[in-house]
Amino acid sequence: MIARTSYADLPRPLIEELSEAGLDPRSVYEMVVAAFEEDLPDGATDVTSAALPPLGHGTGDFAAREAGVVAGLAIAELVFAYALGDQVEVTDRLADGTHVRPGDVVLRVSGPFSELLTAERTALNFASHLSGVATATSHWVAALEGTRARVLDTRKTLPTYRALQKYAVRCGGGVNHRFSLADRAMVKDNHVVAAGGAVPAYVAVRDANPGLRVEVEVTDLDQLRELLDAGCTEILLDNMDSPTMAEAVRLTAGRATLEASGGLTLDRAREVAETGVDFISVGALTHSVKVFDLGLDLHED
Repeated sequence: MIARTSYADLPRPLIEELSEAGLDPRSVYEMVVAAFEEDLPDGATDVTSAALPPLGHGTGDFAAREAGVVAGLAIAELVFAYALGDQVEVTDRLADGTHVRPGDVVLRVSGPFSELLTAERTALNFASHLSGVATATSHWVAALEGTRARVLDTRKTLPTYRALQKYAVRCGGGVNHRFSLADRAMVKDNHVVAAGGAVPAYVAVRDANPGLRVEVEVTDLDQLRELLDAGCTEILLDNMDSPTMAEAVRLTAGRATLEASGGLTLDRAREVAETGVDFISVGALTHSVKVFDLGLDLHED
């Protein structure tokens, strides 16, 4: 039977680790609880595992089945801590952000075999998804190496998963953009239409939010010139070709940070970075990521 360990009874070092990683441990705990509620609604039983002959103690290895960067392993440990309480032991866990090769053991878990069977998919779902985000980010980081450009995430995240996905981006070497609509202003094309122009939109948002960072999206060099003259210091270049972005960098001459966005692919990453932009934002890091292939092989002790 799943222990359903309370938040107060979770291992303190694990809670502190999550907090130091920039995550809210209680929110992560609540996500784990919700994940188990999907699998075992209203206290239901894992009918498959329960039907097996009595099982004893088991041990399993989480292993990478491809090369990449792992993330979410502390969350996988929290899954087992919730499900098995003090009956579980997790060892040999690699640090999130570690580059791994096929066959590398990233985490070892021991405890009652039946409960491990019940919990394994939940742990894999968290770790495989977040490792996929970290691995995808690491590919962009590698493509940009030697240039000034850094890869940014976006708000194109799975609902309720934003903090975890953005954490995984950091594990892969990327940089987080804004977390919400409140911590930073972002003037997009529809805001520009509503305000009657890029500069009026920028001025309205800036004046309404003194001290808050304001970034404005532009689609041509005329808008860029107008915003630079208005004192805008953060500008997004939307769906521009590489020669136009290079000209935008020349015109800006360091007066603003420039972010490239819109339809960018990994194959084109280096070309875009070499225009001199500061950031390249990639929604696919979080909205279209390929799950990382992690497996858990269990055996009775």
